[in-house]
Amino acid sequence: MRGGVARHPRSCQGIGKCQDSGSVPPLFPTGSDGRAIACVEAVNIDSEMSVRIGRRRRRSRWLIAAGVAGLAVAGAIANWPPLGGRAKGARLRRLRKSPEWQGSHFENPQPIVNDNWAAIVSLFQTDPNVSPHSPPNVVMVEPGRFASQPPSGLRVTWLGHSTILLEIDGHRFLMDPVWSGRAAPTTFVGPKRWFPPLLALRDLPPLDAVVLSHDHYDHLDYATIVALKDRISTFVAPLGVGAHLERWGVPAAKIVELDWWESRAFGNLTLWATPARHASGRVLLVDDDKKLWTGYAFLGPRHRVYYSGDTGLFPGLQTIGDRLGPFDLTMIEIGQYDQAWPDWHLGPEQAVEAHRRVRGAVMLPVHWGLFALASHGWTEPIERLLVQARTSGAVVITPRPGQSVEPTVERPQERWWPALPWRTSAENPIVAHHVD
Repeated sequence: MRGGVARHPRSCQGIGKCQDSGSVPPLFPTGSDGRAIACVEAVNIDSEMSVRIGRRRRRSRWLIAAGVAGLAVAGAIANWPPLGGRAKGARLRRLRKSPEWQGSHFENPQPIVNDNWAAIVSLFQTDPNVSPHSPPNVVMVEPGRFASQPPSGLRVTWLGHSTILLEIDGHRFLMDPVWSGRAAPTTFVGPKRWFPPLLALRDLPPLDAVVLSHDHYDHLDYATIVALKDRISTFVAPLGVGAHLERWGVPAAKIVELDWWESRAFGNLTLWATPARHASGRVLLVDDDKKLWTGYAFLGPRHRVYYSGDTGLFPGLQTIGDRLGPFDLTMIEIGQYDQAWPDWHLGPEQAVEAHRRVRGAVMLPVHWGLFALASHGWTEPIERLLVQARTSGAVVITPRPGQSVEPTVERPQERWWPALPWRTSAENPIVAHHVD
């Protein structure tokens, strides 16, 4: 180092020897200290280039490290069991033969219309009573309740949201069981349930099947399926959902996947998969609508029951009623709606219309009372439903979560929820597109 400038070990030494020897004219002009000016300039340029190259190398190392870390995270997420599995092989070939499969995914006959900006705004405008301020008034289920079949042949036990234990003509089915603390793939983030499970999984009575409507987290729960996979003989699900079940250890022989208008017999009862207007997916933008969604109709020798699953209002409900109705009981979703996405869910008023279209006698409202998945007050769906039912003459039962009801002989209409402010249908209308 001289004069604060680093000399190149080769080029500057050569220049210095040439100038000092006097054997040839100097190749470069020299400064007052005898050093070649061009050499110093060359050294400065060389030094700056070295700094730039070093920075680029460090930046490249960081980018490579970040890329490797990103791939590792993506790989870990892709292999995270709660996210489920992808359809492949024979299952994928069957999906592609479905009339509902359009190119790369399933589609509804009637398109779903969303107002995405309004949906984002609604996230910041939740009702003050979107969740209960104190635990709801529920009924713990004693295991001995199911020791014998219901005298009427038809009994239903609503366990909150869309988890339902149905007993019909000597058969038992468990719909969309969610026992986890959150409707989410994690235990620490996501919609949290408002009360603990009302019946321990170990105390469930013998079941003909677990029946699944689609793969959203508030209907298909990883931990619950894993806990039941060795105890239950049959899992009925829409096309593609079996990929999740197999990923979680359910033997393929136990899985029955149905397309719309396909059926499975359980002795003298036939279970039909019915059309619904909704969507599917457990990883946003990755597996959207790669699995089908469905409702169900249970046709026994004495009774008929319809379960809507998740659905918006659509013309096919009339066809369901014409082909498979009338129904002694309908279990129809009423909550978790918004004006920004009115085709995803029925809402209270359109739920009554769906009940009419499928030709239902008694309606049990579901898909409310356990999770906050929309911005409306938690009691708003049931309050609005009762108003609409009185106007239309529909018969609605309102059992507490955990209460068992035989709807052909008893019709409880207890107001077990608190009196809270709620928006009317005029203040918060839910009106689907393409309903006729």
